[in-house]
Amino acid sequence: ALLERMVEERTRELDLTKDATIHSLAALAETRDPETGAHIRRTQHYVRILAEHVRLRPEFQSELTDEVIALLFKSAPLHDIGKVGVPDSVLLKPGKLTDEEFEEMKRHTTYGRDALLNAEKVLGSTNSFLSFAIEIAHTHQEKWDGSGYPQGLAGRNIPLSGRLMAVADVYDALISKRCYKPAFTHERAVEIITEGRGQHFDPILTDGFLEISEEFRKIATQFQDE
Repeated sequence: ALLERMVEERTRELDLTKDATIHSLAALAETRDPETGAHIRRTQHYVRILAEHVRLRPEFQSELTDEVIALLFKSAPLHDIGKVGVPDSVLLKPGKLTDEEFEEMKRHTTYGRDALLNAEKVLGSTNSFLSFAIEIAHTHQEKWDGSGYPQGLAGRNIPLSGRLMAVADVYDALISKRCYKPAFTHERAVEIITEGRGQHFDPILTDGFLEISEEFRKIATQFQDE
């Protein structure tokens, strides 16, 4: 009984260490882009409710287990950690980016992947709790039709974690004010995501989003920017 209690306590300590690591890194990324506010909190909740909603569909049953969804929720805040490597002149530019500036902005996906890969190497495991964070950071800007970046992946070649984050990230970017755009209404954001079905977004995930879009609205209201 004593050994069991010690194991349970050690497990809780490890979980707290994981959570503290993730939130510290996410907070660091947020300091580079102050307009995002509660963006990281909202997007991790979007990812979870969308994953939970589509998990019973045949395409996702084997992937979206309870454990995987919990790890996706924990990892989602690190999707933009690579922005710490993007110059302020690009990250905070109020106008349209030049082609050269956009190329620099696109590198945040590889900056994030590389930083998290290095952290995983220190842990000495390729199956650590950072594995999903690495996937999400690297692939959340890929598009279903292959026109995204950084690798131009298409369809199911894009990891499911990246496809889920793409929906969550774009929805939140649309409804949020940015230095280069005003906030769109929830209704307009839903229209834009609908238009991106089969182009930007996984069609099945898009359909799932449309079925629970009101839940996305509730999360956005609950975690508003200060």
